[in-house]
Amino acid sequence: MDFTIGGIREIRSGSRRRGRSSECTAVAEFTGLWGWDVVPGARAAAGACSCGRADCSRRGAHPLDFAPVVPARATLDEVTEAWGEFPGAAVMLPVGRAFDIIEVAESAGRRALVRLERMGLPLGPVTVTPEGRAHFFVAPGAAAELPQLLYRMGWDDATLDLHGLGSGTYITAPPSDRGGLGPVRWLRSPALDSATKPPAARLLLGTLAYVAHRSRA
Repeated sequence: MDFTIGGIREIRSGSRRRGRSSECTAVAEFTGLWGWDVVPGARAAAGACSCGRADCSRRGAHPLDFAPVVPARATLDEVTEAWGEFPGAAVMLPVGRAFDIIEVAESAGRRALVRLERMGLPLGPVTVTPEGRAHFFVAPGAAAELPQLLYRMGWDDATLDLHGLGSGTYITAPPSDRGGLGPVRWLRSPALDSATKPPAARLLLGTLAYVAHRSRA
């Protein structure tokens, strides 16, 4: 299929000929193909954060305060111009706009992903961070609804290592380094249908809560 969303034809064919950086190409794919906003983020090196604050508590794991959002549907030319102001920046995605996140421990996330795939349930992208956290992309609004969803499923009184990330939070996108600990990786790469329309949290939450509970036990 020949996608032309947000200049994706340019991403796939002309970018290498013009010597675009792979970083810009990846960002343009996030904006143009998946429809995600992107923000340049800080990097950590030798124990210091590139934001310049000596007392930074989130070294290499936060957006640069002075960097603008690169909006969804930005073309490769627009991304290249914007990212040229922040060379080497980490690629960060604002949560709560195109998607929310359900976060669990990596080990639980891997086991849950196998179960969910066997069950044939709809799945969005899934990442894993170097800190050992798995991030499941779900429909926006999930973080606010999470306590009520867990209550309805009978998991409200369980101690679960399961959290919702919503508006106002950011995740580091693969393959950017996070906190100087290593790169974020895909456990399940984006696909056109699941990235642009992630699944409702309720479809995944029962399995995620069960596996998180068993893992803790």
